[in-house]
Amino acid sequence: MEFQYKEMGTRIKVRRKELKIKQAELAEALEISNNHMSSIENGRQKPSLDTFIGICRCLNVTPDYLLLGTMHAYNIPQDISDKLRLCHQSDIELAKDFIELLVKRNSTNNTKDGYMLS
Repeated sequence: MEFQYKEMGTRIKVRRKELKIKQAELAEALEISNNHMSSIENGRQKPSLDTFIGICRCLNVTPDYLLLGTMHAYNIPQDISDKLRLCHQSDIELAKDFIELLVKRNSTNNTKDGYMLS
């Protein structure tokens, strides 16, 4: 089974844009060239392990999200995940909207404090 680097690259690009991080800024934070970052996002090149870990840190995502497209959040109690599975789809969408508001609020606070890229 061949791993789909193009899909991983797409997830990197989408998450980077969600966080309003420019490709060049991410490349600089990772200490790689912008061309290499572009190639990773387009699935033409594979990131090294160090670069992959750096991408996860900068984009605040888990490796399984980039690799598989599933996000297991850091430090989220299992009971919250279990309870979400019991909700109707409309309730999950409402929870998603609420979480987006929290992300925006934290994003604004991080930008003000000057530590958007870790």
